[in-house]
Amino acid sequence: MEKEAIRKEIIARLKTLSKQEIKRWSEWSCQAICSLSAYQEADTIATFLSMPHEMDTSFLIRQAQLDGKKIVVPKTYGKGRMVFVPYDENDLVLSSFGVWEPRSDAALDPSEIDVIHVPGLAWNQAGHRIGYGGGFYDRYLAQFQGMTVSTPHDFQRYEFREEEFDQAVRKVLYYETND
Repeated sequence: MEKEAIRKEIIARLKTLSKQEIKRWSEWSCQAICSLSAYQEADTIATFLSMPHEMDTSFLIRQAQLDGKKIVVPKTYGKGRMVFVPYDENDLVLSSFGVWEPRSDAALDPSEIDVIHVPGLAWNQAGHRIGYGGGFYDRYLAQFQGMTVSTPHDFQRYEFREEEFDQAVRKVLYYETND
């Protein structure tokens, strides 16, 4: 199946999840990430600002703040360029992609980030992912040396052939349901 068809299928499935299911998944994701030694040893955690049909990263952001971690979130530019900027909930703007992102341009060097919580739509057995198609994360992760983790729903497991520029996520933790 083509990546675009997989994207459409997964987005449609995500949009069928109830608010309660997204909340359970989000709470589970927060606990799963916070239990990792990489998280516990980290000073700076990067995560994304979720769209309504995705797991809600505000749970992780709040917990990381309580744990004294520095939180950074992505900001995108033209030509697939992305940086991570310190999170400030009072200084966000809606991007052209319909995602909240920082107004600030105060980017951190990738070496200052310990763990990146990577979003996506589908993951294969090798940890490669299909995102929304902009290539932002693959470009960024190609030069990132730290820990990467994703917490997809179990139905986001998908076998597909990765392309040469695709970057694998080091740890993929699936949210399993009994449905």
